[in-house]
Amino acid sequence: MTPTTGRTDEPETALEHFDPRLRANDLVQDLKWDPELRARFESDERAVLDAYPLTAAERTAIRDRDFRRLFELGLHPYLLAQLSRLIHGTGEQAGSSGAATALIRSLLGDRYDAYMAERGE
Repeated sequence: MTPTTGRTDEPETALEHFDPRLRANDLVQDLKWDPELRARFESDERAVLDAYPLTAAERTAIRDRDFRRLFELGLHPYLLAQLSRLIHGTGEQAGSSGAATALIRSLLGDRYDAYMAERGE
């Protein structure tokens, strides 16, 4: 079933979960563009989270690095990847960095190992 139409015969797309009202979207954009905020986030994440009008669910998902939950709450898919990179850093090969691995592992949950096995990794 798609959240937008309620129909079950339509394929779901990543943007159907996007909620532009979700304050975590603002937080990630600010982290992306503000080096001082990023430095504060790295040294005192709780204080930065407290400075934003996030819901308890958003705060918990960010603290737990639960990217799947953030996706379900409505964080834009592009910003999911940006947040993962900001938290875990980046790598030289696309899709092989710690950030990409953390994002994929969180999104796939219990299916991660099977997914990696299918890819031969």
